[in-house]
Amino acid sequence: MQARTSKLQNVFRNGEPAEVAAAFAGEHPADLADALQEMEPGDAWIALRQADPGCQADVFGYLEPGFQTSLAMVTPRADLAAIVMEMKADERVDLYKGLSDEQREALMPALAHAEREDIRRLSSYAEGTAGAIMTSDYAALSPDLSATTALTVLRMEAPDKETINRAYVIGQDRSLLGSVRLQDLITAPVHANVADIMEVNTHAIHVDDDVEDAARRIAHYDVIALPVVDDGGRLVGIITHDDALDVMEAEATDDFHRVGTVTNLASSVGTASIAMLYRARIAWLMLLVFGNIFSGAGIAYFEDTIAANLALMFFLPILIASGGNAGSQSATLMVRALGTGEIGAADWSRMLGRELAVGILLGLSMACAIAAIGVLRGGPQIALVIALSMVLIVLVGSLIGMLLPFALSRFKMDPATASTPLVTSIADATGVLIYFSIAKSILVMP
Repeated sequence: MQARTSKLQNVFRNGEPAEVAAAFAGEHPADLADALQEMEPGDAWIALRQADPGCQADVFGYLEPGFQTSLAMVTPRADLAAIVMEMKADERVDLYKGLSDEQREALMPALAHAEREDIRRLSSYAEGTAGAIMTSDYAALSPDLSATTALTVLRMEAPDKETINRAYVIGQDRSLLGSVRLQDLITAPVHANVADIMEVNTHAIHVDDDVEDAARRIAHYDVIALPVVDDGGRLVGIITHDDALDVMEAEATDDFHRVGTVTNLASSVGTASIAMLYRARIAWLMLLVFGNIFSGAGIAYFEDTIAANLALMFFLPILIASGGNAGSQSATLMVRALGTGEIGAADWSRMLGRELAVGILLGLSMACAIAAIGVLRGGPQIALVIALSMVLIVLVGSLIGMLLPFALSRFKMDPATASTPLVTSIADATGVLIYFSIAKSILVMP
């Protein structure tokens, strides 16, 4: 992949115009976009202007948002307007949202009236809703059309639509009545009407519903596209499977970042600046530094117990790490299950009982493994302290990791915020108190 990108960049920088145009005509837009993104925007436009507007629009659709905006800034208005006219409806809206107010004002008059109105309508929906990622490039049919006529209509509309594998059947007021597969139209009797072969259950989603819900529905029902309706049940757009995949990928990336306490990373790691990476990581790290002070305060509180039984310090890292690891495992399972909809916020009590049993079993198993070392290092009393501490620390760590995502979800926060560093910090402070409290209760002071 990298070799192909380097080869294309060499053509773009050093090739003759005819050679550059041939590269655009013969390569996939995704590969072309990868090569252009590693160039300066000005140089990228010099290469891209050798392609026809249709190819330019396809390449623009594969560019990362940040570079797409930068490239738009160096593209002459007339050329940019021609590209936008050729882009898919949802992709041109994404580009429009990334432009500055000044760029928008310059671009809009250069577009045809239909495209201007479509951009205004699609860009009016709030981010994170189904309306924000839907496209208006869908195929629609009247229920009274014959199958033969419907095929003729689709044949004429196909070049301008995202997909014609499934067409949507609408009434005179654009109310969604059903949908029909292209396969069913082709195999239907010649004089059959669309109404006779359409499917009534379309799994439609409301325009203001959460975009992640739309992505989950597409995956659950295994459909190519999902119709989007307004309050009156009128069809206003569709969400295609590729857009749903982008949503799921973005959400997974965001969750991974949150699990690592990395926030507000506006671009990919490869293109992010040092300042952006610093801002994305420093806030949580500073917070966790002060959180870990509680662990140090706990150790200081039990100085006398530690001084009298120095063997305790040998086992401290083992016990604390065990609690943090158990909590991180539990949190990861809960965050994933909540994110995919396997469980809901109301399932916390059922999951609590299961985690309690699992935590005890894990703690007992780990206690047996460590107790023998406790006998060798400090004798039977130290071994007893280590064993009891391991059971309780692992149990408490598991419960913290399990409950924290539910608590965050209850307060309308992202469960992924219950990340590994956060769970570990809480489990560490709790583990220190548990360990030395048990030691102080059991061990005889000299």
